[in-house]
Amino acid sequence: MSLERMAIGIMLGVGEDPRESLRKAKEIGVDNVQMGVPPDKYLEGEGLEELRSALKEFGIKVTTVFCGFEGESYADIPTVRKTVGFVPRERRAERIRKAMKISDFAKEIGCDRIAAHVGFIPEDPSDPLYGEVVEAVREVAEYCKGNGQIFCLETGQETAQTLLRFIKDVGMDNIRVNFDPANMILYGVGDPIEALELLKDYVVGVHCKDGKWPTEKDKLGHEVPLGEGDVGIERFIEKLKEIGYTGPLTIEREITGEEQKRDMLKAKALLERLRDRG
Repeated sequence: MSLERMAIGIMLGVGEDPRESLRKAKEIGVDNVQMGVPPDKYLEGEGLEELRSALKEFGIKVTTVFCGFEGESYADIPTVRKTVGFVPRERRAERIRKAMKISDFAKEIGCDRIAAHVGFIPEDPSDPLYGEVVEAVREVAEYCKGNGQIFCLETGQETAQTLLRFIKDVGMDNIRVNFDPANMILYGVGDPIEALELLKDYVVGVHCKDGKWPTEKDKLGHEVPLGEGDVGIERFIEKLKEIGYTGPLTIEREITGEEQKRDMLKAKALLERLRDRG
């Protein structure tokens, strides 16, 4: 299933009923999603077959499967530093194994891309933790390569300069970036348009999400509906066109219920207008 240029999709969580989740995508009017990792029962066996059947039934293409790990918390910046991705030493081995399992799952549903927040990468490359995370990501990327896949790093928890250096230090040709402009703002790490220019050669996926800068020490900024925050979504879409990006525009709105649906529908209309104008 091929997608149109800058096809609009959504970030989709899969709950206990995958059909209910996929119905949301159809209600928004999109044919592609980035999928949060589903419950373990859907990663193999009968659950996998059920999910694969539902994807076919609804005509939905999964462009990326996102890793998520037990014990992660995004409550505030210190908690993110301690709990997210491959940074926590005591959980690293199990999370590498889980990422590999997600890679196998993605292959089974015909998806050639997985992605993750790998955690706060130390700014100082001489920090022992920096080298440890490089090795962990290299191990996952090598496994993904064996499955014919790209491993994408989600932006936000480090500066674009640090992420670029990190990619080069990992040294794998299947490492790319899933660029979330709002995360750059929510974590207070830099201007997303400048970051996009720096990382442009690696960007294969984007989140269309908006947010406000942090106002308190150690607190994240707050997410808002697309077009109402500090990203500058018009500039962002223009910059994507400028760098030659043609991949999906994946709407992410990290709330639930009817408000999420309304905000996604508004975001879709906004993105269609910005995408299609000359």
